[in-house]
Amino acid sequence: MKKERNSTGFLLKQKAFLKLYMITMTEQNRLYGEKLFELMTHEFKDVGYKPTRSEIYRALYDLTKDNILKREKVKKEGAKLQELALYKISDMKAASLYKIQLKAELDRCQLIIKKALRDNF
Repeated sequence: MKKERNSTGFLLKQKAFLKLYMITMTEQNRLYGEKLFELMTHEFKDVGYKPTRSEIYRALYDLTKDNILKREKVKKEGAKLQELALYKISDMKAASLYKIQLKAELDRCQLIIKKALRDNF
């Protein structure tokens, strides 16, 4: 994981946004991919944002590849053969660093949006 996150020059990329939420939701509870998708869909329904399952799983893949999250298979309750892949934080320091970097990026994006609103409306 890089120490600094390079700004994209404009607004935050969707994958970075999703990764931030995947980290925060995983910090709060060990969850599986479909549950994370349901939570994100519910959380942003009022503002018209609905990520796709593939976007969620790509973000989870990147986070596991970066060793921020760890994927752990467990037997599904009430099912003999079904397994769930639960995600949990594997490197709290890297997770915290990513969140700090994204906070700075979100603050910068907020300034861009405020300027656009002020200048145009």
